[in-house]
Amino acid sequence: MTVTAISALLAPYLDPAAMVIVAAGTVGAVILRTPARDLARGASALRVLLRRRFRADALVDQIGALGRIAKRHGVLALDRSVIADPDVAAAVAAIVDGADVDTVVEQLKSRQLARTERHLAAVDVWASAAELAPAMGMIGTLIGLVRMFLAMGDPAAIGGAMAVALLSTLYGAAIGNLIAMPVAARLRRAARDEAFERLRLEAPLRALARQEAPRKRGPVAVPTAVLPLRDEVESL
Repeated sequence: MTVTAISALLAPYLDPAAMVIVAAGTVGAVILRTPARDLARGASALRVLLRRRFRADALVDQIGALGRIAKRHGVLALDRSVIADPDVAAAVAAIVDGADVDTVVEQLKSRQLARTERHLAAVDVWASAAELAPAMGMIGTLIGLVRMFLAMGDPAAIGGAMAVALLSTLYGAAIGNLIAMPVAARLRRAARDEAFERLRLEAPLRALARQEAPRKRGPVAVPTAVLPLRDEVESL
């Protein structure tokens, strides 16, 4: 099928007025109900769709290598390590600063929870668009019907108004179910997969912090034995 044939086939389903009503209405409604920070996250999250599924294997191996370095050269040697992942870097920095095991794990969980909340905020942006697009399509339909009733005396204008009414519903359903909702579902799945993978980081980081704990506590004071008093000895 040639390009000309495809254009002729799709031409009856293209209406700029209906498209503007649905697209602009959906974007405007999402902006009104979403903080600007989350809007930016929703837009930048589209890059996640092009990436491979997150795997924590490389991070687990890196933590194991850091443990071997700390065992040979001490925990301070980790301060010179290059760690790309921010969660692992923050945990290792806390271990170098002398944090105990519970503090390191609590910090890791807090950062992972914050990361999940950021991902869900991006998902909510696209879920909102999926929810609002069909409603904007119904608004376009009502606008088209009003135009059609106003143009009842002009048969030539009825067709254009009816096209706006019908195509607005079509565009709203298509944007909501074929674009926004699939994007939200894929982002939610990616966030869930990454959250589960990052749970694997807790055990090796806990082991690394526990490995360094005895060195941070320092020497343990051993109580001296209580000797008998001299006068008691002399009296025997």
